[in-house]
Amino acid sequence: MSIADVGEFGLIARIIERLTSNAATLLGPGDDAAVVAVPDGRVVVTTDLLVDGRHFRRDWSTPYDVGRKAAAQNMADIAAMGAVPVALVVGLATPPDIPAFWAERLADGLREEAARTGAAVVGGDVVRSDTVVVAVTALGDLQGRTPVTRGGARPGDVVAVIGRLGWAEAGLAALRRGFRTPRAAVEAHRRPEPPYEAGPIAADRGATSMIDVSDGLLGDLGHVAVASRIRIDVESAALPVADVVAEVAAACGVDPLRWVLTGGEDHALAATFPDRAAVPDGWVVIGRAHEPAGETGDVVVDGRRYPGSGFSHFAADA
Repeated sequence: MSIADVGEFGLIARIIERLTSNAATLLGPGDDAAVVAVPDGRVVVTTDLLVDGRHFRRDWSTPYDVGRKAAAQNMADIAAMGAVPVALVVGLATPPDIPAFWAERLADGLREEAARTGAAVVGGDVVRSDTVVVAVTALGDLQGRTPVTRGGARPGDVVAVIGRLGWAEAGLAALRRGFRTPRAAVEAHRRPEPPYEAGPIAADRGATSMIDVSDGLLGDLGHVAVASRIRIDVESAALPVADVVAEVAAACGVDPLRWVLTGGEDHALAATFPDRAAVPDGWVVIGRAHEPAGETGDVVVDGRRYPGSGFSHFAADA
């Protein structure tokens, strides 16, 4: 049955049946709005859009994959502030001839990715559209922490990362060439695995700035450098290059370091800390923050500018 067959309210009812609640949900889906308890008293809020043909392709990813990815990219932003995700609100725009099953499996992916952090899908909306668009708003609880922003890094801080780098770009390269292997790389593109728990831990350990690596390591570190009015020097030898990234890069004739530095959609976390002693277990120190030498916001690799910094949504070739 298509979405047109089941109708708007029939589709909403089917989706609600697949959702679960959590302790923070005082009133879940089905009313004009949800009610969520955030004991801290401050709510961290972020939102993202996924557009069919732009951020995912239905011939490459299942609806379950798309749901997992949509939830992950939003909750990674919450974690990057040092907060814990508690709730998601989802908007779905879709052509009426899309199978109802597609929307149901999308809801399954959203639900199960949210469950990784203890969050829940608490509401949303559906609307007719010529293109499938998934819009997710995530809410987070700071649990008494000071939010970690992009603007707190200081000269002398060390720069560290945790999570995958270059994996999603390797998977995208494989898919573009008509391959479905290596499976680890392709799955990394379809379903990122952000290190959610690392964000609050970094905040507790005194991280001075933090960011979700969604548009490429250099590009996102550039946001930190601009906001903090510093220069960041990345040491290429310190960057982790996974075997699967190196394998796909070799097959494509690409330097794997390029994907590690500029590849997007892995949703790793990058942060600055006062010194190495403050860096939590699992993080890898990859560079240092310095006083700006000329233009504020510089990010260099081994002391030199690196060609291409990452993804831009409005670039001509994006």
